[in-house]
Amino acid sequence: MIDNSYQVDRETVRNLEVVLPGTMRDRQTLIIGAHYDTARGAPGANDNASGVAALLELARMLKNTKLGKDVRLVFLVNEEPPFFQTDSMGSRVYARKLHNDHVAVSAMISLETVGFYSDLPGSQKYPPFLNLFYPSRGNFIGFVGNAASGWLVRDVTKKFRQSSQFRSEGIAAPADWPGVGWSDQWSFWQEGSPAIMITDTAPFRYRYYHTPADSADKIDFDRMARVVAGIGRVVRALADTS
Repeated sequence: MIDNSYQVDRETVRNLEVVLPGTMRDRQTLIIGAHYDTARGAPGANDNASGVAALLELARMLKNTKLGKDVRLVFLVNEEPPFFQTDSMGSRVYARKLHNDHVAVSAMISLETVGFYSDLPGSQKYPPFLNLFYPSRGNFIGFVGNAASGWLVRDVTKKFRQSSQFRSEGIAAPADWPGVGWSDQWSFWQEGSPAIMITDTAPFRYRYYHTPADSADKIDFDRMARVVAGIGRVVRALADTS
């Protein structure tokens, strides 16, 4: 594991990185990331221990897999306020470093709150008007990107549906729409890299978001495991695509 340390307010903080080397000559790199901090006062079981657990499981699934692209699994610091969308955000530091090191990022996937699901009618909320096009039950996993990453949203959604029997929805929308840029994929957009977020939609479904009640008893581990298994198959497919 590579320790990417930097200083914030005289404190040392770390992005932690595992590199799985690929076999392709062009050395394109696929980034899978999850932030390991949580909001102040919140246990963070869903936001974002669920994403970290998913990343750890992907590491286990991929450790003996022959991959085409380089794959970097990155545990990111300082996603939450007061660092969110600032130069001290862990993913912002990391994405800028990759850019300065001339690392060719083929795609970045941010794992952000992937553990809560509900079959109750009306359990899924949206920004204005999106409820006209998307389901009212929060029993799906979402793939979210900005307009420039629309092709990646479509590709990942298609690959997930081809290999998994789990409800899924995808959207590519302006980055300033509520929720669209609310995780580490935002940092990669600043460097011009295609990036998406995989999410249970966080505050649009999960009423315990950023509260002391974000505890492990709220997590649907069975459905989360099915989602992560599907993500693993998507990652293998993306890593073997030139």
